[in-house]
Amino acid sequence: MEAFDKLVWLMETLRGDEGCPWDRKQRIPAFKTFMLEEVYEIIEAIESEDLTGLKEELGDLLFHIVFIAQICKEQNAFNIKDVIENVYRKMYSRHPHVFEKQDLGAPIEEKWEELKKLEKQDDYSLLSHIPSSMPALLRACVITKRAAKVGFDWQKIEDVYEKMEEEIIELRDAEATGDKHRIREEIGDLLFTVVNIARFLSVDPEDALRATSSKFIRRFGYIEENTDIRSASLETMDRLWNESKKEETVKRKS
Repeated sequence: MEAFDKLVWLMETLRGDEGCPWDRKQRIPAFKTFMLEEVYEIIEAIESEDLTGLKEELGDLLFHIVFIAQICKEQNAFNIKDVIENVYRKMYSRHPHVFEKQDLGAPIEEKWEELKKLEKQDDYSLLSHIPSSMPALLRACVITKRAAKVGFDWQKIEDVYEKMEEEIIELRDAEATGDKHRIREEIGDLLFTVVNIARFLSVDPEDALRATSSKFIRRFGYIEENTDIRSASLETMDRLWNESKKEETVKRKS
C-alpha cells in the first residue's frame, strides 16, 4: 500500500492550494472523455500484446480513478478508501464459495446474479444498470446474454440465422418505402440479430468488428502504397485488395 498511498498524496498535492492550476480546475464531467481515452488505450495495449504499454496505461487509468475520488473527497461525498472498501465488501460477498467455502448449489454465474439482486433489493432488474453510454455492439451483447440466462433465447443457432434472413427481407422492404425511420429501425434489428449470432458462436462482436476495421485499414493502406488512389480504377484497387489478402494469408501460415 505504500506505493498507492504515495499516489494518493501526489493527487492531494496537485489539487492543493499550491498545486497545479490545471489539476485544480478539473471537474468530474471532464473525466467522461479522459476515462474513455484511457480504457481504449488499455485495449490497444492488450491487443498488441504490449505489456510495457499495458503497465503504463493501467497506471494512467488508476491515476484518473484517484483523481475523481479526490474531487469527491473535497465535496465530502466519499474518498478513495471508501471506494476500495466498497468493492472489497462486494467482491468478498459475491464469492462465498471461495472465502466461506459455501456450496453454491447452482452455477457460479447464476449465483452471481442472485447475489447482485440481494444487494440491489428493490432497485434491481436483470437488464438494469447496463450503461446507455456503452458501445452499442457491446451493450447489445450484454443485454442478450442476461436475457438468455433466464431462458429468453433461441434454442439453436439455425433459428438465429433464420431470424437474420427475415430481418434482411424486412430491411429491403423498408428501403423500398424510403421511410428513413423504418430503415433505421430495421438496420438496428439486423445488427441486434448479428450480435446474437456472435454470442452463440462465443465471439465478442465489439472485438470482431474492431478487428475487421483494422484489417480494412491495412488492406486499404496496401492499395494506397501501390497506386495513386485518386486516379486508380476500381479494377486496379480490387486487384491490389486481393493481393493484400493473399499476403496476409501467407504471413499467417508462415
